[in-house]
Amino acid sequence: MSQQHIDQRIFELYDEYCHGFIDRREFLRRAGAVTVAGVSGLAMAAALLPRYAEAQTISFTDERIKARYVDYPSPGGTSGNMRGYLVQPAGEGPFPALLVIHENRGLNPYIEDVARRAAVAGFLALAPDGLSPVGGYPGNDDDGRTLQRSLDQGKLRRDMLNSARFLKSHALSNGKLGATGFCWGGGATNYLAVEMGDGLQAAIPFYGAAPDSAGVARIRAPLLIQSAEQDPRINAMWPDFEAALQAAGARYERHLYPGTKHGFHNNSTPRYDPAAAELAWSRTIAFLQQHLA
Repeated sequence: MSQQHIDQRIFELYDEYCHGFIDRREFLRRAGAVTVAGVSGLAMAAALLPRYAEAQTISFTDERIKARYVDYPSPGGTSGNMRGYLVQPAGEGPFPALLVIHENRGLNPYIEDVARRAAVAGFLALAPDGLSPVGGYPGNDDDGRTLQRSLDQGKLRRDMLNSARFLKSHALSNGKLGATGFCWGGGATNYLAVEMGDGLQAAIPFYGAAPDSAGVARIRAPLLIQSAEQDPRINAMWPDFEAALQAAGARYERHLYPGTKHGFHNNSTPRYDPAAAELAWSRTIAFLQQHLA
């Protein structure tokens, strides 16, 4: 079922569900009350649930990359240790490095695929699993979302910061670091831009929450801000964020993709917009090549 066949009310309910405002049962219950042209809202809701196996674009055995899971210390984080998915391009390196930060449900197959895409493009990519200190991504998004919401958010952000530092200093890294993330990970990318100062060379948040305006003056990395047009919660933050960026003299550019919804880059659900996702990703790679080469 494509975007065009799903009622906007179902998309709005799915957004509430994705961000933890309602649980799966309530999402399906409310969706079931909607019927459009004989099509049940329950069928529309089911179509929005991710299909990760169908969404893989780069195999983990692709000869252009080498992928493995790595463990590393994370002082001040959830448990003091972290685990992530490290993917390098074939070859000796060193490589420019990119941290790929997951949504609000842990390191799911979509994010691992994004890390592989980055490696194919020539970057040493690390996708940390913020849930690794509590057993890792549990294999489904519902449990992952519940687990991530239960964590101390300050410690979880510290785990992302430690992951960035681990990657930047990795033997295969050329010492230049970028960060990108999606939804929660987009907000975490903005957080890293504030916290790392000139330790970060590029930041590309996808539809992520803006950082506190008071911290924006500490940003040194250029930002490429990727936004969905139909994303009222995130877009409401933009005027204050932009004002703070301008006051700080920060380097930034923002792209608002017409007709897209929050999550348009994620190719595992009908919110995916192929044209916008391809354009946003090509801009991401070009931006990283410009600032990390």
